[in-house]
Order: sequence, then C-alpha cells, then structure tokens
Amino acid sequence: MKHFVINNFKNIFGNKECNVYFAPGRVNLIGEHIDYNGGRVLPFAIKIGTYGVVALRDDTLVRVYSENFKDEGIIEFDLESLPRLDSYAAYIVGMIVKSQVKDNSNVVSKGFDLYLYGNIPNGSGLSSSASLTVLIGYILNDLFNFNLTRTDIALLGQSTEKYVGVNCGIMDHFASANGKSKSAILLNTNSLSYNYVELDLKDHIILVANTNKKRKLTDSKYNERRSECDKSYDVLRNYYNISYLCDLKVSDLENAEKILNDDVLFRRVRHVVSENDRVNQTCELLKNGDLEGVGKILNASHKSLKNDYEVTGVELDTIVAALQMCDGVLGARMVGAGFGGCAIALVKKDFVKSICERVNEIYTGVVGYEPSFYEVEVGNGVCKL
Repeated sequence: MKHFVINNFKNIFGNKECNVYFAPGRVNLIGEHIDYNGGRVLPFAIKIGTYGVVALRDDTLVRVYSENFKDEGIIEFDLESLPRLDSYAAYIVGMIVKSQVKDNSNVVSKGFDLYLYGNIPNGSGLSSSASLTVLIGYILNDLFNFNLTRTDIALLGQSTEKYVGVNCGIMDHFASANGKSKSAILLNTNSLSYNYVELDLKDHIILVANTNKKRKLTDSKYNERRSECDKSYDVLRNYYNISYLCDLKVSDLENAEKILNDDVLFRRVRHVVSENDRVNQTCELLKNGDLEGVGKILNASHKSLKNDYEVTGVELDTIVAALQMCDGVLGARMVGAGFGGCAIALVKKDFVKSICERVNEIYTGVVGYEPSFYEVEVGNGVCKL
C-alpha cells in the first residue's frame, strides 16, 4: 500500500521528497451512543483507514487531493486566509485551526501538498472522518513539532468534527489515535482514563456487514439524539448527583422514568444506562473467554438501539436479523451512528462464506441492493509508515 500511495502522490504532485502516514478506522465492540454521555466504551482500531502522503512546500499554499473524491480535483487554500469549505477538506482546515488555537506556539509555518487515500467506505459507520482528522493531527504534529500527545490529537479531532457541524463524542478519535494490536480499549469517556483489554477471539472473527446505505452524520438524527440526552440530563441532575447520564445505575431507571414522565426521553436514558452496563459485562465475559456470552450482549445492544434509541432503520434491522439467524453467528448489532452504515457480527471463521451468501440473499430481497462484507483485523493506532 505504501508504494501505491507514493506513486499516486507523484502522479498528482510530481516527484518530491515525501512522507507516508496512516490512521485507522475503528469498530466499537460494545458501548454505542454513550461516548457523549460519559460512559465506558470498548472500541478497537482496525487495519483499514486513511493514508496520507505529504510534502512540505516553500510557501503558505496547501494543496490537497483525495483518491476518494476525484471529482473535486486538487483543492487549494492559503494558510494566511483559511477558508470555510464544504467538502472533506473542511476537516483539514479544521485541524489546522484547532491545533493552532490549542497552543499559540503551534504554528503551521509552511504549506504542503497532501494526497489522501482511504479504504474505509465513506458513510459506513467505521469512522472515516475520525480517521482523517487523527491522520491530519498526527501529520501536523510530526511536521511542525507541536508536541501533542495521541490523546491531544484525538481531542482536536473531536473539536474539528464540531467545527464542521457534528456534535460527536471522543471514542472514534481516541481509538484511531491510541489503538493497539490484539486489544480493545476500555475507555472511560468521562475521565479519558483507559486500559487495554485482550481481544482473544479464538476461532472466531469480527465480520462487518455494510448496508451500503450512505448517510452523513450532519444529515442524520445524530444531533437530535444527543439533544434528547442533554435534555434528560438537565432534568435528572436535579434528583441525582451525576455529571453524565452514564453515572446512573440500572437500578435507578424505575425512578428516573417517573421523574422524566416522558416516554421518548426515558427510552433514550434506558438505552444509555443499560448499554453502559453491557460494556462492563462484556469485559468480564472476555476475561473469562465466554464468547457466546459476548454474542448475547451484541444482540441485546441492537435491540436497545432499535427500540429505545431508534437509530437503526430497515436496512440495519434487516441485515442484523439476517446475521442473527445464520449458523455460526454468536451475535450481531449495528455499529456507529446508525441510520445506515454497518453492522458487526461475532462469527465462527469456518462459517464466513455461507453467512455472507445467506445474508446477501435475504438483505437484497428486502432492500433491493447488495450489502458488502469485511473481515476486520485489530490493528495499531495512527503512525508514520
């Protein structure tokens, strides 16, 4: 892959001295829609993501080309008058702005030519935007000696998402920045404390099933769900000593329902609190090697995301139901923001082919077009190649 992206860079920008970087996407095993509610999540970095090839310039011009958005050609802007852009390049501008705001000594002093190639399907729910922002943060840190930690870069990536209009949590960026091979990250999104949990799947793999329904977070109900959680928190904090919704316990839900007196808001809270509890259960199950138990947790998570949080839709529900009925599948659920994108399943390796064939048949019959499948491997965080 390194030679592929370098050759493409040279075809676009000429034969220059350049460096190659990579930032992974992520899969969140469990803990969905709670990273902005102070919960614990269990993501892991994957071996697909975003590659960047960069060469410094002698002026203040930035030129960017993405293999994934060829129709946009080379996008140019000047560091001395950073524009507001309505494209993927907005994330690059955002990271430059946010990194310099964080510390006045952080100065992007030279322009650069940047070639991008991502093998994460856009809009799939595997965090292509987080991968991009973490990549840019790591590049800026390396080229201009910003002295940022990996967690600093993750936080800047989250801030940049808000800059472009998505009020997201920290999980995706944190996993892309801090991923570790053969491990998931048990992250407390409140304190940002974390530890690695060994992900020994034995004779099983994580299969990603892409609905191929594209959505943008800014176009979805993602921000609406976050607003509902904020509204619920504003009510409940008057009755509980909590900093986030995830500070509530499952045993608090019965009383919280009476306090809220609103079925929609209560169901949002019930998902958040029960999902946080499922993260804790999953860690214990992994520690004990109980993969069947993990599969049941995945199924319960999807049910909650469907009925209580209402972020699935016909595509995700169809593909998850098809996965769950297949031999060799221990459990399945949607991942990411929802409203399209991907599902994951914990499956026995020997059954992968038959599972994909059966799910393709069922899904295509209902939705009208085919899904895509990926066997994902656990990888490391952002790096220079």
